[in-house]
Amino acid sequence: MALIGTLRNKMTKWVVGFVAIAISAFVLNDLFGNGPRSVFGNENTVGEIGGSTITLEEYQAAIQERENNYILNFGRQPGDRERPLLQQQAWELLIAKRAIKPQFEKVGVQVTTDEVWDMIQGKNIDENVKSSFLDSAGNFDRSRLLQYINQFNIPAPIDPQAAAGFNEAKYRWTTFQQDLGLGRERIKYENLIVKTNYVTEAEAERDYHTQNDVAEVKYLYVPYFVVSDSSIKVSDSDLKDYYNRNKEKYKAEQTRSLSYVSFPIEASSADSTEIKLELEKIANDFKTVTEDSLFAAANTEGNEPLTRYTASTLPAFLADKSQLTIGNVIGPVLDGGSYKVVKIVKSGLDTIGTARASHILFKWDDETDAAKKIAKEKARKVLAEIKGGASFAAKAREFGTDASASQGGDLGSFSSGGMVKEFEKPVFAAKKTGLLSDVVETQYGYHIIDVTELVDYTSYTVATIELEIAPSDETQNEAYLKAQNFAIDLSGLDDFTARAKEENLMVMTANDLKTADRRINNLGEARSLVTWLFRDAKIGKVSDVFPLDTDYVVAIMTDETEEGIRSFNDVKDEISPAVRNEVKGKQIIEKLKGKTGSFDELAKLFGTDAIIGSSSDLKLNSNTLPSVGLDPVAVGKIFSLENGKRSEPFAGENGVLVAELQNKTIAPAVGDYSVFRNQLLQGLNGKSAYAISEALKAGANIEDKRYKFF
Repeated sequence: MALIGTLRNKMTKWVVGFVAIAISAFVLNDLFGNGPRSVFGNENTVGEIGGSTITLEEYQAAIQERENNYILNFGRQPGDRERPLLQQQAWELLIAKRAIKPQFEKVGVQVTTDEVWDMIQGKNIDENVKSSFLDSAGNFDRSRLLQYINQFNIPAPIDPQAAAGFNEAKYRWTTFQQDLGLGRERIKYENLIVKTNYVTEAEAERDYHTQNDVAEVKYLYVPYFVVSDSSIKVSDSDLKDYYNRNKEKYKAEQTRSLSYVSFPIEASSADSTEIKLELEKIANDFKTVTEDSLFAAANTEGNEPLTRYTASTLPAFLADKSQLTIGNVIGPVLDGGSYKVVKIVKSGLDTIGTARASHILFKWDDETDAAKKIAKEKARKVLAEIKGGASFAAKAREFGTDASASQGGDLGSFSSGGMVKEFEKPVFAAKKTGLLSDVVETQYGYHIIDVTELVDYTSYTVATIELEIAPSDETQNEAYLKAQNFAIDLSGLDDFTARAKEENLMVMTANDLKTADRRINNLGEARSLVTWLFRDAKIGKVSDVFPLDTDYVVAIMTDETEEGIRSFNDVKDEISPAVRNEVKGKQIIEKLKGKTGSFDELAKLFGTDAIIGSSSDLKLNSNTLPSVGLDPVAVGKIFSLENGKRSEPFAGENGVLVAELQNKTIAPAVGDYSVFRNQLLQGLNGKSAYAISEALKAGANIEDKRYKFF
């Protein structure tokens, strides 16, 4: 069973590649929580893929299949974090079934049962299968593979428990074989396209020169900001002209925006006091019980009812070792966001000891005997001063050469193996606290050591009862009523904002949310709010109160963008800076046009903001210029110049440039460009698999309406 788990893990990259499972996307609410609901009457579709309607029932069945596989692989139900990933995988598998696999069938791609057999136990066994059945020497063991396969040719055991294990293993094996076939289908289809990729000799030669031709250039760079924004007048016709020329830049997904106010659900001081009093009662019972670990496990909200500590790992509230007697109950103590009561169950000896010391490190200047002698004499002199009554901490701050000097030499507690052997040995061997009689040499230098706590090998087994300081029902109800009262009779954004101001509430915004989003700003998991935004909201509509993890939230929809090309009005403000730069560029070019002076003379026309730059090893594939930044157009123009020629002023990404090519060294021709051809072909092939999948998806006209239900 574990073996097939390994196999399935190894095959993940093939199956994921086939279905392009985007497990990083978070799409749905908990399918098996409150359950789906439709607000569209009898509509029962969650989307459309390749012209086929995807019903809610079909989608639920796909999710259930992914959850079943998860349970088989991990031995537990998926949690809140895993379930959205499985739901997205289910959607991607439906895309594979309805959009991608039909394309395989159209071109006749198929994987026969004989091929699957050959990949598993024939002459061409898949490498993932081979690596899962190895002998003690690490070589593929065919007999182990066949033994595993043959176990499924006999009837299931009669014993119910054994039969359940047998059926589970057989199900895993069957699923694995299916996934293996799917992966091979994907490879065949991709190869039909990828094998048509071709790089010509001319392309390879051009790539060679792109990487190896070198230009020496000097240039004048005039940033657009030398012209103030206030001096530029941009008309609507200018903006519309730019918009019409660049519409493809403004493609958009469906998005919506909202503003919201939140009402934190935080424990009050009364809640904290109540929890402390409750824990005090538990502490009294804790003193008399005999089954300490069972009592702690039954009463704690923490994950560690019984823990074994060494002296160095004891929590801060147990630092006073005088209280660590068997049977002693300590607390309640405040630790982070919880109150804790602990009982010392037992103590013993550990193989790891813990001690504490301070030191002053004297480093030598080099590895010579003379340098080491100087450092040692200096260390011994300071040691004598400390023995004579000088403050160790003061001397550490004066002479210490490592980070501990600022702490008076204090190294804190450290356990066995925490220090180099030469340092640790005398500290752990000390019979009393205080200064060691002589300096100690390590690879770092000479140390004066003050043992502040002797080595302790004691271990402590501690039972812990922890109660989180959480808001009571009363506190939660109070926060909810505040949120509910805020939302009453609100109409429109102005009303929403005004009331928030009256109640000293901060209005937060979340713009351009997508249908698949789950998180909003600092609200954490907020899928229910996103679902409302796309299913029920409209601009100016105020929501009901949404209970989230740590807040009650009231929101209002403020804007929306439909899928497609964004309208001119939507992007008008966004494109204004680019249009202003175009106008600035024309002004700067006009000022430079016809000027023939040196770059220094031209720079004076624009004050101190103009930059004269140069590069002695510019390559065509660099796309950047020193002081200019990313500007592939400028690099291309430079390489188009002849040696000794100066360009006309031209507009670049961030400003106007005038370039002068001082020298261009063309790399000598080589007889064989196959290395560059192979590099280009490898890059082309590497991009193809993803591009093929995305193209098939795009052609399937996928419409995702899952947000209507979850």
